[in-house]
Amino acid sequence: MNPRHLAITMGDPAGIGPEIIAKACQKLKARIDAGDLRLLIIGSGPALERARTQLDELIEIPTVSEEEEWPDLGFLQAGPEGEPIEPGRLSADGGRLAFLAVERGVRLATTGRVGGIVTAPLNKEALNNAGYHYPGHTEMLAELTGVREPVMMLAHGNMRVSHVSTHIALENVAKRLTPERLRRVIALTDQALRRLGLSRARIAVAALNPHGGEGGLFGRQDIDVSEPTIRQAVADGLDVVGPVAGDTVFVKLRAGQYDAVIAMYHDQGHIPIKLLGFEVNQATGRWDYLSGVNVTLGLPIIRTSVDHGTAFDIAGKGIASERSLIEAIDYAEQLARIRPTARGLTR
Repeated sequence: MNPRHLAITMGDPAGIGPEIIAKACQKLKARIDAGDLRLLIIGSGPALERARTQLDELIEIPTVSEEEEWPDLGFLQAGPEGEPIEPGRLSADGGRLAFLAVERGVRLATTGRVGGIVTAPLNKEALNNAGYHYPGHTEMLAELTGVREPVMMLAHGNMRVSHVSTHIALENVAKRLTPERLRRVIALTDQALRRLGLSRARIAVAALNPHGGEGGLFGRQDIDVSEPTIRQAVADGLDVVGPVAGDTVFVKLRAGQYDAVIAMYHDQGHIPIKLLGFEVNQATGRWDYLSGVNVTLGLPIIRTSVDHGTAFDIAGKGIASERSLIEAIDYAEQLARIRPTARGLTR
């Protein structure tokens, strides 16, 4: 039986989303033709057509309606087009179409029409200019699905990092670290790792304070919140250690001592993943591509994403890399194979 479609939301049509989608479809054509992969692109038709015509070999992506039976590769218009959208130029219409694509993808996933959604990047300024006041995809998805406590996990190779907090000021991070929040992040990370094929996931919790607080000299959050929460998780049968000092925990993760790390805040978790994920061209001093995936845990649907932005500076030039998008599609496929049940996981 063919797998259900994955919905690929275009993100901001003025960014590199249309280009990397067209390139990914071209690269994945053999799998699509074999029926092993089914994709439904949701976004702006003119933007996708512009990107599609940049390819040396044009791949056919027929336009479909929501009501019909879809081919293995199809395109669904997110909403009405406004003024023409130019690559690299910020506009409220770009933000509007980015939101409508995600909204439609979530609805299709919630009703079971698609097996999950994979999101291309949106621009937060354009999104807010269009009247959608979200700091990012994660918060938007939480509201659209009625979830209060989603968790962001970044992945690059064997580097997997979940976050206790993300888009908040550093001065508020300590307040966000509560036993309930840390326990939820641990549980969702463990579940995600087992869905990715790890029967017993080894998780390390990063310390919030330097050196874990040095016995309270630099703060007591690691002692008063993290340590007892970790002990309870271990008592419940999970393989969790910590708090591990933030300046060494990611080296140990890269060495394979853990399967995932739980970071306390945005930059603590993002910097090591992006440092390894960016492929830098030493001759030009620019990065050629970024490898990595963003997975939102705790939603009633599967959602993965590229781990980069809209890259307005190179949009429309035909040089954007589809690598992160293909990795996000692969992650979504893998997560969709195994579903959580009341008693654990099932295929």
